[in-house]
Amino acid sequence: MRLAESDPPPVGPSDHFNSVAQKRLPLGAELQLALNLIPAQTWYAVPSGALTFVNERTAEYLGLPKEHPLRFGIDTGAEWDYHIALLHPDDHEDSRNVWSTSLRTGCAAEGTFRVRNAESGYRWFLSRADPVRDANGTLLYWIGINLDIEDRKQAEFYLAEGQRLAHMGSWTFNAGGFDYWSPELFRIHGLDAKRTAPSVDEYMTLVHPEDREFVAQAIQKMLADHRSFDFTKRIVRPDGEIRHVRCVGTAATDGGTLGGFVGTGVDVTEQEELTKALRKSEEELRQMLDFAPQLIGVLGPQLQRLYANRVALAYYGVSLDEWRQGSHKDEIHPDDVDRVKAHFERSLASGAAHELEMEKRLRGGDGTYRWFLVRYNPLRDDQGQILRWYIAGTDIEDRKRDEDKLHQENVALREEIDRASMFEEIVGTSLALQTVLASISKVAPTDSTVLITGETGTGKELVARAIHRRSNRASRAFVSVNCAAIPRDLIASELFGHEKGAFTGALQRRVGRFELAEGGTIFLDEVGELLPDTQVALLRVLQEREFERVGGGRLIRVDVRVIAATNRDLKAAVANGAFREDLYYRLNVFPLEMPALRARRADIPLLVEYFIDRYARKAGKNIRSVDKKTLQLLLSYPWPGNIRELQNVIERSVIVCETETFTVDESWLSQRPLDASSGNEFFLPEKVAATEREIIEEALRECRGRIFGPSGAAAKLGIARSTLESKIRSLSINKNRFKVPPGT
Repeated sequence: MRLAESDPPPVGPSDHFNSVAQKRLPLGAELQLALNLIPAQTWYAVPSGALTFVNERTAEYLGLPKEHPLRFGIDTGAEWDYHIALLHPDDHEDSRNVWSTSLRTGCAAEGTFRVRNAESGYRWFLSRADPVRDANGTLLYWIGINLDIEDRKQAEFYLAEGQRLAHMGSWTFNAGGFDYWSPELFRIHGLDAKRTAPSVDEYMTLVHPEDREFVAQAIQKMLADHRSFDFTKRIVRPDGEIRHVRCVGTAATDGGTLGGFVGTGVDVTEQEELTKALRKSEEELRQMLDFAPQLIGVLGPQLQRLYANRVALAYYGVSLDEWRQGSHKDEIHPDDVDRVKAHFERSLASGAAHELEMEKRLRGGDGTYRWFLVRYNPLRDDQGQILRWYIAGTDIEDRKRDEDKLHQENVALREEIDRASMFEEIVGTSLALQTVLASISKVAPTDSTVLITGETGTGKELVARAIHRRSNRASRAFVSVNCAAIPRDLIASELFGHEKGAFTGALQRRVGRFELAEGGTIFLDEVGELLPDTQVALLRVLQEREFERVGGGRLIRVDVRVIAATNRDLKAAVANGAFREDLYYRLNVFPLEMPALRARRADIPLLVEYFIDRYARKAGKNIRSVDKKTLQLLLSYPWPGNIRELQNVIERSVIVCETETFTVDESWLSQRPLDASSGNEFFLPEKVAATEREIIEEALRECRGRIFGPSGAAAKLGIARSTLESKIRSLSINKNRFKVPPGT
């Protein structure tokens, strides 16, 4: 700026200043007036840079007195440092650098500084100074202007702070490259914020090598199409750290003319890492769900289909997209649709639908239905609104089949009990039978294991059922197993069940008799026929109350009372190794010996009447009496088949009987009856009984009728007192006749 030599001298100060020898600067009154009229802070300074004049706006802002020399353009001789002191301490160094350079070069200067006001506060100003020269180019003074940019600086501060907190920088771009980068954008790239915006080539060196090609293509497309864009790239900071930056930009137009592009760069590294972690977790979760042996699905709040695992898609035989387009109603068995719908609506209406559970049949891809236990678990927001439904369906087809089979077997067992009418009552009044009944009444209320011994046909199962009916388990199942009637290689499966594929022919899981008897009683008839490995498994059940199905590995606990029976001599079987000794003692907790029918002959007439009445009513016949000869024949016959043989003979005789008098064909009896005149023609059982009688009577005679004690007959014979008492009763021995009166 040059000042004309014809300009008038500056306006003089007041009389006060005229009395002071001060040098006036060549500044005209018109220029001072013009500077005072400018709606900004203006000033001028001597060539050395010392401030000499400020306009009224500046003086008022600085709080200068009315008579201060700076108001009148008088050289006060103030040093430059004095004027620097008007600036914010943090801006001193920058101000010195800017103005020192300007004074040294004589060129215009511009800078932003904070200037202290009359209240000792600071505001930001954009300050510019231009040199004023004469016609010869000699520097006369500096003239400057300060523009208040406090609001702009505040906006810039908030913008910069917001960008810093959001890790978001801004930029402008034109065909020649970047015009501007915000400080935060420099920080994101790990660069000095004081440097200028990078060129395109410099910018591309910051991009990760693997992303440079698509970023270059994006820039070319941006320039060609003039359209907005949004992509995420990786950058490499100078220290080698890799960051993810999302770039969003749009074209800046002015009246339809392209003015470049403006946009933002956001550091999304944490979000990308979180997204990757979530994606990885989602993939792992989906893998876990795919391996889960259940049908798993995710539904929206209105039951719209969102996701199904691989097991579900394989069962339905569809892809995920096909499943999403399908209908829930089409999958459910028609007989279950209304029930499932009503249950679901009822649960939702009650407001208690934290988790729903229902059984229903679902159709597979092959068109068949299987039973599933389906659980619906809702995910809710803070207001209780359902956001998602998580569904898990467990295949219970085998369980349903087992339940149906169990029900059928229970029905069959009850029918068997009904059919086995001979066991509805125990018939007889003999002493031998009454002894057994007394033992039954004592052991029945307990859970003790009972071992029933006796010949075939003596009614061992009858006794077992009587014990069960009089126990606390009477309301639960009574399961009977004839161990001799089942093939030995299948007995373990029959008792303990088996898993599907456990052996050839095991097409599905089977529930064993022990599971069927849960809470009740299992009767093991002919237990002496069990194989050694089955004996071991049975021993485990008696000891631990648990077992495993054949081919299975899961322990199954049971609460079952065991009653066993046999017609074999288990002691002899233990002695020769055919039966485990520990199992024998586990079974023989409470022994019961059933007497043979020939040992309770007094009960034969009652049994005959009982069976005649039963089968006559069944056959619709009216039988009023029994032929005396027939009755004598029945009484004299030894009945090797015991009660079962008697029952069969009477049933057959009732069928062929044509009169009201009951008779039996003697030829039907498998052995000849006892003949009193031929005492040497005893059958083997009778010979055994006769020998036992002789031995016992001889022992009683020697012990003078004494039964127990060291000198008693039981000790002499080497048997238990109870056994001797039982045999005395069964053989009808009068022990009192061997007693010797005192004093003889």
